[in-house]
Amino acid sequence: MSAEKPPRITGPAHLFAATRYSLQGAARLWRETAFRHHILFGAAALAILLWAGSAPMVLAGYVILWLIMVATEALNTALEVLVDHISPGWAQFAKEAKDLGSFAVACLILANLVYVVAALAL
Repeated sequence: MSAEKPPRITGPAHLFAATRYSLQGAARLWRETAFRHHILFGAAALAILLWAGSAPMVLAGYVILWLIMVATEALNTALEVLVDHISPGWAQFAKEAKDLGSFAVACLILANLVYVVAALAL
């Protein structure tokens, strides 16, 4: 049984509601170990780039790439939540959906590593 849909928020109040929804999403994502690892390693990589004296554009590029990885992790977590709801038992489609989400995150982890190594080689 589902709850009644809340009324749509419009106008200036929508900005505050959208901010609240994003913060709730961040709080939910914080419960994921992988996300906390992304935060830790992202901060460590940024510290290494700062220590190496990387140019501001290199730092900005890394922060943008890291935020894309964080966003992808959020989407992957959302996918997993939905798949777990739709298919509480084991199903091949559920495994494949989760594997694909994991692969997307892995690609961005690799992209972040390549970027940091390339930036340090400059």
